[in-house]
Amino acid sequence: MLESTPSPEAGKRLRAERLRVRLSTRAVQKLSQQIAQEKNNQDYYISHGWLTDVENGRFTPSIYKLYSLSLIYKCNYAEIVAFFGINVLDVAKEQRLVRLPHTHLVGSNLESPGQTIMLPIELRENVQLARTNLVSRMFEAWGEIPVALLQQLDLRHSLCGYIGLEDYTLYPLIRPGSFVEIDARQNKVKTGNWQNEFDRPIYFVELRNGYACSWCELDGTQLILVPCPQSRGQIRQVRYPADADIVGRVTAVTMRIAEVVGNQSKESSTSRTE
Repeated sequence: MLESTPSPEAGKRLRAERLRVRLSTRAVQKLSQQIAQEKNNQDYYISHGWLTDVENGRFTPSIYKLYSLSLIYKCNYAEIVAFFGINVLDVAKEQRLVRLPHTHLVGSNLESPGQTIMLPIELRENVQLARTNLVSRMFEAWGEIPVALLQQLDLRHSLCGYIGLEDYTLYPLIRPGSFVEIDARQNKVKTGNWQNEFDRPIYFVELRNGYACSWCELDGTQLILVPCPQSRGQIRQVRYPADADIVGRVTAVTMRIAEVVGNQSKESSTSRTE
């Protein structure tokens, strides 16, 4: 079934993909017929005339025909769909656009199948997971970051921090090994009477010898790093701004709240947005 929405730019990109693999529209028609027969579904079939109309921007293809084109042009299906303004890789993040009123189980297939990124061995040896750090600094020698772990964080408009495996400063509010979203625009310590620990702003702080993630207070030129009482950590004081910079306020956290037992994952991801 065809939609009548014009898509001239998408049509041009589809034509470019066809020319890249050096196929005529009639060759695409023949190949799509093979796919339709294999699938036993004529929705996968693409006629010569239909493809010409799509490339001229007259129609938007159905999901079946887009799938056939992705197979014929040897393109990722998500890439083909993106021609029409749908970014499949943003699905997990954009789930937040729709807020359901009732507590529910979240589907397990928000990630693209097989979407994994392996950390090179030589870099794995150099990344100190025990220490709190900015993710961009941890992986600055590498072009990518572990997307599957960070899909719920808005990385396009914020920084991302990692809480070291030995950093219990805000435990159990933020556990070691968590990823946090940081709003760099909120880089001034706020004062106020907070009703509870969840309302109190959390800051990501760059120190001269590393990073910290904690509640903060200012006393003149002293920045006081305040741990969560349950962590039994010590309050720290550093000179500000001589020995510390406020990277920004933590606005969300994705963390594991249970260990993995055997081959079965008993973990859960929790995101909290202030």
